[in-house]
Amino acid sequence: MARMLLVPGFWLGAWAWDEVAADLRQRGDEVLAITLPGLDADDPERLSATLETQAQAIVEAADEPTVLVAHSGGGAAAYLATDLAQERFSRVIYIDSAPVPEGHALIPKLGARPDFPLPDTWEEVEATGNSLAGLDEADLARFRERAVSEPAGVAGAALKLSDSPARLSIPTTVICTSYPSDLVKQLRDSGEEPFFRELRRIDAEYLDLPTGHWPMWSKTAELAELLHDVANR
Repeated sequence: MARMLLVPGFWLGAWAWDEVAADLRQRGDEVLAITLPGLDADDPERLSATLETQAQAIVEAADEPTVLVAHSGGGAAAYLATDLAQERFSRVIYIDSAPVPEGHALIPKLGARPDFPLPDTWEEVEATGNSLAGLDEADLARFRERAVSEPAGVAGAALKLSDSPARLSIPTTVICTSYPSDLVKQLRDSGEEPFFRELRRIDAEYLDLPTGHWPMWSKTAELAELLHDVANR
């Protein structure tokens, strides 16, 4: 069975994967969910976290060949981790995410702000293209209660990658949830959305799981089944 490392997206800790991780373990997989540096609310130094410290934490957690699963904004640190230690990852699975290209910042207009909090209203969240489809009031309440702001060194920093092509050879799967795969491919090829540009360099497969941006809550069992199947090929 597969060994998987689950990386959450913006504002989330390892807790966001609890239901999916439990399902995967029942299927026989070895699963570790990680809270990235900067996302532990009890860490007084958390705002000093950077993409580099997050990537290093991912590398250290993958002490043997691992299927790396990254959601949303966690994809930037995950991709950097594959650049730092390609040999530690047998596959990368991006969930409503993508490998971020060199020089791209997730929140390019953050400016001098120290962090990037969860927006005050759900309407603002959806206005940025993050669909809440499939989430109920309990999901939203838990999200709001447990969300931790993203440090500026993560949210506003431009990703720096090496010139090594090794990371490009890692088998890659993109699970498309709030954007259908046909649209992701269109955005990849057109260059309209820089976030997807790096996918031009990677021979990735694209799988659809129609729902919102947080499928670990909206389609828990379906996502777990898909991850299990892809990871255990």
